[in-house]
Amino acid sequence: MGSVNEISVEGRVDDPLRYGLNGVKSDIIEAHPLQSAYTSIKARQEGVKREILANTYGAAFPMKMDLDRQILSRFQRPPGAIPSSFVGLEAFSGTLEDFGFGDYLNDPRESESVRPVDMHHGIEVRLGLSKGPPFPSFM
Repeated sequence: MGSVNEISVEGRVDDPLRYGLNGVKSDIIEAHPLQSAYTSIKARQEGVKREILANTYGAAFPMKMDLDRQILSRFQRPPGAIPSSFVGLEAFSGTLEDFGFGDYLNDPRESESVRPVDMHHGIEVRLGLSKGPPFPSFM
């Protein structure tokens, strides 16, 4: 028997027409030098908090918190006009009271250079039929 030719449904990951050109510099370095310090401090604080909770409530409590965080981070709306807000995850992690970029400046999704969301491609990515970002946002 000969081999059967198959057509890949997954698509190309490096499709420049759909996802834009890929830059090497953005993959190597972070956006700002303080960003690496902030992420390392945040990871260290999370580790200390996990140790305190494990010593206080037992070793199973931080594992239960990790499972809850994973469940709340997966809960999303379908791609479309209203983005997922992850209010449950924000309330669980305590970042609901944080005052971020989108709170006092404009939301980046409301920019003039934002492409309209392709709902069909977003669902295809979520189901594993296509690869790439669920919705490429900027032109």
